[in-house]
Amino acid sequence: MATRARVKLGLIGGNIKASRSPALHRIAGRLAGLEVSYDLLIPAELGLTFAEVLEKCADEGYRGVNVTYPFKEAVVARVQVADANIRRLGAVNTVLFTPEGAQGFNTDYSGFAAAYRARFGAVAPGRVVLIGAGGVGRAIGFALALLGAQEVRILDRDASKAQSLAEGLAAIGAGAPRVVLARDVAEALHGADGVVNATPVGMVGYGGTPVPGDLWPGRAWAFDAVYTPVDTQFTVEAAAAGVNVLSGYELFFYQGVQAFEIFTGHSVDAQAQLRAGLLDQAA
Repeated sequence: MATRARVKLGLIGGNIKASRSPALHRIAGRLAGLEVSYDLLIPAELGLTFAEVLEKCADEGYRGVNVTYPFKEAVVARVQVADANIRRLGAVNTVLFTPEGAQGFNTDYSGFAAAYRARFGAVAPGRVVLIGAGGVGRAIGFALALLGAQEVRILDRDASKAQSLAEGLAAIGAGAPRVVLARDVAEALHGADGVVNATPVGMVGYGGTPVPGDLWPGRAWAFDAVYTPVDTQFTVEAAAAGVNVLSGYELFFYQGVQAFEIFTGHSVDAQAQLRAGLLDQAA
């Protein structure tokens, strides 16, 4: 029997112990005939800075790493980014180590667009409230522009992050959505079609929801970037109010598939098998 090619991958982040990324990449590897290892790398637990962990991965033979909260923006200065839109959005979640240096990609950006289209088809996002302007929020903001959103209302406790994202979206030029800097959730949701939670609120270790339950009626769709757990207070309350929900699990799935293809050069044609494998492991 031929030996499977080995691919060493990992995820660098903070609160990542519940991540499903190791399972996704290992199963995708088996389906592609590869032996994939995928490590969870938490800088604080390793006693290293983020930059030191990234350098360590490059030195120790990793083919690539995913990067998650709170390092998606910090990594940009340490990689080469070929895509102009990813340079504008200023966040990277996928790093490929090559002989020419570390290359940066953002599969949150492309993955959200793919997940949205798979769930809602060609229906435009309309007027969207985007809660959170950090790494994943920036990626989704640019994806909303790509999807033809009419308006993006940005809400973040850090006004400088909201302003930076607004300026980045304006720099797109023709076809950019109207951008509004919102002051509070209730004001932002007035007349909105879609609502996006791009904060850690609701994930394991960060309970709660950024949207009070009584504000959901009248919205058309909602997306929660949190996928651990899959059913958050945000998505449960939205669904109960008759809102069409796009789960954070779908972003996790599509961004993971696209990252795997970047890392390995193998397309994931057996997506149904990958989904089934992930469900089996979660059972």
